[in-house]
Amino acid sequence: MAVAAGRAGRPTLAVVGATGAVGTVMLQILSHRADIWGEIRLIASPRSAGRKLAVRGEEVEVLALAEEVFDGVDVALFDVPDEIAERWAPIAAAKGAVVVDNSGAFRMDPEVPLVVPEVNPHALRVRPRGIVANPSCTTLCMIVALGALHAEYGLRELVASSYQAVSGAGRAGVDTLRRQISLVAGTELGTSPGDVRRAVGDDTGPFPEPVALNVVPWAGAARADGWSSEEMTVRDETRKVLGRPTLPVAVTCVRVPVVTAHSLTLHARFESEVTVAKAREILATAPGVVLFDDPGAGEFPTPADVVGTDPTWVGRVRRALDDPTALDFFVCGDNLRKGSALNTVQIAELVAGART
Repeated sequence: MAVAAGRAGRPTLAVVGATGAVGTVMLQILSHRADIWGEIRLIASPRSAGRKLAVRGEEVEVLALAEEVFDGVDVALFDVPDEIAERWAPIAAAKGAVVVDNSGAFRMDPEVPLVVPEVNPHALRVRPRGIVANPSCTTLCMIVALGALHAEYGLRELVASSYQAVSGAGRAGVDTLRRQISLVAGTELGTSPGDVRRAVGDDTGPFPEPVALNVVPWAGAARADGWSSEEMTVRDETRKVLGRPTLPVAVTCVRVPVVTAHSLTLHARFESEVTVAKAREILATAPGVVLFDDPGAGEFPTPADVVGTDPTWVGRVRRALDDPTALDFFVCGDNLRKGSALNTVQIAELVAGART
């Protein structure tokens, strides 16, 4: 599918959901990357129409979501709830736009490629519905590093535990954590059973338990046999991005009192024996990855250090004690940047670069 040239020979881009948390980061990223776009059209719900947002140093008025706003659009970035994407992404595609969708609506659709540019850019070539899906933020915070190792060694099994920032639940998650912190700060709470819960009361926001002074071993909705939707999402997306539909994957998702940046511990088993030296070389030279790994000097990635940056950060690289084909390592990434907005923009740039 060719992408037509827009104004001044450059493609027209639409950002749907421009006023949201991820949409705001998209506009920042678009303002700092190479400017390949003609018009950038900002779209949101009718209640946000008329607002002006800055992009590329200019104030642009937000348009209300409607069919006509996609006239002449070449690429449309969607960051909206699943039900909105399900309705409007096909409309934008029917108007001739290539849709890059950040929701979960199309990720497992066999006719929609799920793309991470550093790992499987070739998947963009076939998009029969005119839609490309962006993986979830948790998957994106690990898959670039994991994909680089997979390309060398061949992944055969993955066990992952995530430590997910509250911003993964949107602004409501961030607001909830900040309110709870104000309730517990300067107290002796956290020293007896249930004292944090009593202080927080019913103000748990989108989480089933308090997140301040706590960790919550749950993210998403309930699925069969005790698994959560977030855990199944990471499993399914990893398989699809790596092209390994039967890959054994076990995931436990945990919410932690961090505002932004997800972390994961990974136990990855490969087809052949691995060495730490070679793994470090692969990670140190992989696009989109920063190896930061000297525990003796106190050097390893943490959310407080990587927030606001684009790469996947990797540390604590070790060969498994009891399996010469397995590596254990820690990854950390900004879930609003590479975990959402940046990957979406990168996909859009690949689509625009392939136009004829």
